[in-house]
Amino acid sequence: MTLTASVDTTLTEIISGTTPGAACSPDLVAKPWVFDLQPPSYGPGSSMGDVIPAGSPRQGTLPAFYREASSEELDRRIRSAKETLGDRLVILGHFYQRDEVVAYADYVGDSFQLATAAKARTDAEAIVFCGVHFMAETADLLSTPEQSVILPNLAAGCSMADMANIDQVEECWEQLTELFGSEADATGRVPVIPVTYMNSSAALKGFCGRNGGIVCTSSNAETVLKWAFERGQRVLFFPDQHLGRNTAKAMGVPLEQMPMWNPNKPFGGNDALALQSSQVILWHGFCSVHKRFTVDQIERARAEHPGVRVIVHPECPMPVVDAADEYGSTDYIRKAIEAAPAGTTFAIGTEINLVQRLAAEHPEHTIFCLDPVVCPCSTMYRIHPGYLAWVLDSLLDGVVLNQISVSDDVAAPARLALERMLAAKPPIAAGA
Repeated sequence: MTLTASVDTTLTEIISGTTPGAACSPDLVAKPWVFDLQPPSYGPGSSMGDVIPAGSPRQGTLPAFYREASSEELDRRIRSAKETLGDRLVILGHFYQRDEVVAYADYVGDSFQLATAAKARTDAEAIVFCGVHFMAETADLLSTPEQSVILPNLAAGCSMADMANIDQVEECWEQLTELFGSEADATGRVPVIPVTYMNSSAALKGFCGRNGGIVCTSSNAETVLKWAFERGQRVLFFPDQHLGRNTAKAMGVPLEQMPMWNPNKPFGGNDALALQSSQVILWHGFCSVHKRFTVDQIERARAEHPGVRVIVHPECPMPVVDAADEYGSTDYIRKAIEAAPAGTTFAIGTEINLVQRLAAEHPEHTIFCLDPVVCPCSTMYRIHPGYLAWVLDSLLDGVVLNQISVSDDVAAPARLALERMLAAKPPIAAGA
């Protein structure tokens, strides 16, 4: 496989036959605006098999100029717009974005790091978020009312975030309240505390804010669960079952006390006894990027690269996390590679754009993706320099396109849930 950081280049070479390898879909070499005109879907890539909810945001037709412009022309326009707009603009790029978009980002990071960066840039009138919909919503929650948050392609959603919608969660909560009641026990702990992963809609963050709950990230999930257990007898964790299971298991919660709630089944597919004895009720959601990683891939990596260091993301299934040497957030993975002695071999279980970028940035190491099939995040891949140039040119004309705004009735409780997360600090280790 090519050593370039660009997954776009890798895919083109694989599908044209000039580089050995495999891609999960030949459609990945098509421009994303091709899929804007088709029936709603997440597009080619890891989430292409997931069912997109009715009413999901759709992107209108990108003007022909931006569809037909060369990469050199798009580059010229983007850089010119950035220079003209100056401090009035900040561009945020998620770790999983294609390299051709990350090249223009003022900040690169995970969803919460980027939202925090947006909060710090109060001088910017426009925040262009090259990520997915829930990330742009979080940036809107943390930015000022005078700032505009822009998502270059409205079709850049998140299939995992879509696996739990507000109506389903409200219905689940109603049934749990009917079963457990709402009164605190003798220690003052209420029957259930809702915890939502950052990778969720603003509506779900608002739900947690209204019901005594909290938000978590992949890096602080254990701290947040400890916070929740201090206040509740059990936790309802959504939308990602794997992050919830892996984190709670590491904290000593038995698997039999972590029933799954499937919103498509009566009572979530459970009986009252299983729920009564639960400590963590897991939502039936998952990330299709991280679901691709397997124990067989880890065993193959160990056989082919003796001494390999295997690090996977906590959104991976439990057997994969258990088989790896380490697991952690995207930021954890990045820092582990930066701190390793030269010559370390890494097999990484997370999105391919980040893995290939890390490999290009750290030639002193051998770094490869556990999954040999190149299959980027479908929805991150909906962002392209053509859309970025389009929204930036419009800003030059004084027009804000694709603005993401969270309504006040949702924003206030959602901010409360985020503030609880920020206030929940991990314990300081002895001697630290």
